[in-house]
Amino acid sequence: MSSSTLLTPRQAAEKLGISYPALKHWILAGRIRTLKTPGGHHRVPLDALDEFLPSAAAHTGATRISGRNQLLGTIVEVVVDGLLAKVVLAVGNQRVTAIITADAVRELDLKPGEQAVALIKATEVMVGRP
Repeated sequence: MSSSTLLTPRQAAEKLGISYPALKHWILAGRIRTLKTPGGHHRVPLDALDEFLPSAAAHTGATRISGRNQLLGTIVEVVVDGLLAKVVLAVGNQRVTAIITADAVRELDLKPGEQAVALIKATEVMVGRP
């Protein structure tokens, strides 16, 4: 695909590893650049995804993983206490909290205001209604 390639929101969400509703929220909030078709449908230029995708040069390990539940968010809190740390990501209007090692926080240089990805790997998922 060339950088002038236009993706549907579903295609763009799949490339970013996020849900379609999350991408629609980004579009409506103006967080990601789109073009509108004559019929009023949003199309996402391939190069508009660049700022949301990790740079291949920044990785020393694998750049792709098999986990599908990847939530791109903004770090809102990092609390290091001994060997462990609490990292809170804002993903849309929700919060995802992870307890990880303090070493991982230092190695990843996690700081509030920066983007990060929460990878959720679970054998069980519960669904409820508010």
